[in-house]
Amino acid sequence: MRPVIEVCVDRIDSVVTCSKAGVDRIELCAALSEGGLTPSFGFLRQARQIFRGKIMMMIRPRAGDFLYQSDEIEIMKEDIALAKSNGADGIVFGCLLADGSIDAPLCRELIEDAGSLDITFHRAFDASADLDVSLETLIELGIPRVLTSGGQPDVWRGRDALQSLVRQANSRIAILAGGGITADRIAELIGATGLREVHLSARTTRASAMQFRRDDIPMGASQVMPEYEHRIADLDLLKNLCQS
Repeated sequence: MRPVIEVCVDRIDSVVTCSKAGVDRIELCAALSEGGLTPSFGFLRQARQIFRGKIMMMIRPRAGDFLYQSDEIEIMKEDIALAKSNGADGIVFGCLLADGSIDAPLCRELIEDAGSLDITFHRAFDASADLDVSLETLIELGIPRVLTSGGQPDVWRGRDALQSLVRQANSRIAILAGGGITADRIAELIGATGLREVHLSARTTRASAMQFRRDDIPMGASQVMPEYEHRIADLDLLKNLCQS
């Protein structure tokens, strides 16, 4: 039995690819290069028309840490309300306190705002001070799923911790492994950890159709990224993964 496949997407053509491939669930984001931010609601609406599986929407108002100020919290609450009314099946968020513990009071507020929506606590979990304690907090909060690389930069370095988290969870919360997963090693990861859900981007590079180009004019100030390449979900890769 294959695991649940979740693909994080920040482009509408990647949503189309996931639909064609039969992906179980997508996480809708903007700015995957920043770890994922809240996408536009135009994107959500279009994705809902295309994708029949479950759509999880990232609720993250900015890049950086997961300690949120009151005005940022209001943005998150507004975005959750809009997600509910525009076709999302679930939301993805993560909130920490300054000491690295889960911000349980804020999580409770956001859970209440979410109502019947599905919820994933994202990789803010990996930035928390104690994974075992954080997992118990999420279980107490009733959050159904946590995205994690086992507190390491990628799942391969975190696979022992992932195995431990699966044992600790004992089916009380789903452990969704994400961070450095490639489709060709999913079976190996599952065999090593006992995981049942995986999260990946499964992207390939496609050249831009632009003929006139200005490679010397980057759109981002902090890092020069290729402006004439697109990172999109790979159809053949995902089809093989979902049909295996």
